[in-house]
Amino acid sequence: MAWKTLDEMDLAGKVVLTRVDINVPVEDGKVTDTTRIDKIVPTVKDILAKGGRPVLLAHFGRPKGKVVPEMSLAPLVPALEAALGVSVNFATDCIGGPAKQAVAALGEGEVLLLENTRFHAGEEKNDAELAASMGALGEVYVNDAFSAAHRAHASTEGIAHILPAAAGRLMEAELKALEAALGAPVRPVTAVVGGAKVSTKLDLLGNLVTKVDNLVIGGGMANTFLVAQGVDVGKSLAEHDMADTAKEILAKADAAGCKIVLPSDVVVAREFKANAANETVAADACPSDAMILDAGPEAVAEIARTFEASKTLIWNGPLGAFEIAPFDTATNAAAAKAADLTEAGKLTSVAGGGDTVAALNKAGASAKFTYISTAGGAFLEWMEGKTLPGVAALEKN
Repeated sequence: MAWKTLDEMDLAGKVVLTRVDINVPVEDGKVTDTTRIDKIVPTVKDILAKGGRPVLLAHFGRPKGKVVPEMSLAPLVPALEAALGVSVNFATDCIGGPAKQAVAALGEGEVLLLENTRFHAGEEKNDAELAASMGALGEVYVNDAFSAAHRAHASTEGIAHILPAAAGRLMEAELKALEAALGAPVRPVTAVVGGAKVSTKLDLLGNLVTKVDNLVIGGGMANTFLVAQGVDVGKSLAEHDMADTAKEILAKADAAGCKIVLPSDVVVAREFKANAANETVAADACPSDAMILDAGPEAVAEIARTFEASKTLIWNGPLGAFEIAPFDTATNAAAAKAADLTEAGKLTSVAGGGDTVAALNKAGASAKFTYISTAGGAFLEWMEGKTLPGVAALEKN
């Protein structure tokens, strides 16, 4: 752990520039989902408890370097006050006069939210001048936005080279969970990778087969691997042009001693709709006029046995068309098994990615997982073995 935590920082009386991700859904000027706001509460409260004055830096939407009134952070103030239980002031810019005046006026026990960092073109370009202007507002920098750590922006990477820096509580929790899952895991390690396309997760699969003991492949991706093995998948979603690539991944896994788990049986239907007439067949017996929409009971049983023989689990992506019943059955069953093993203390389970979180929530399994990452792109890039600029900057600092 080469980065510092809040416990190692003297914050008393200091202005603490705190990069957060509060890019939350807003309708009619009101926040409709406070999950990301709730996640930053421990960090902000700890800064206040240590006598620091938190000044929040955040982005919102994609204004592309221009001031877009509909993408102002101002409407988030009431939701922040409700979550934090303290007064939250707002500055109409994240640099310059408005920001300096608001920082100077910030009282003890109060929080300041600065306007959308992406209203400045230099934010996404990681402009040194913009980073310096933001950095001039504070005395300490805390990055609590792991979900934006894969981006080298002025507020996520640049400021870390200017001020003494540390990871916030959410960033700390994410990094510790990820280190436990892939950095120095207890073996055997199993990864579940699902979703529609192999092409979007090539780097991920290529990295995982050299790091894990078992790789469970589900969703449309599994169909592409079946095609690579000469299986006719009928009208199923599959990337036939990626068959050779799938073969290469299978060969790489074999050379690395990683067992690939593909479904031995599948649930097929003639139409993609809720409660469509369906049947379970062997994976190599999909009718030519049908499509594979889920893994079958034998496949789920094999996945359960794989989980039982594992100590660490990393999960990204559903096993089938989880959005509609009954094609959520395999995902729900596998999630429940992982949750039960975790609750029994037999498995360390880490999951992340938008569809993954939605699927595990739908299965009612999220609460029992060891850690559910709030990050999408950053979680994926970490699984791919890529360096995250926001994290690397903290380590260098």
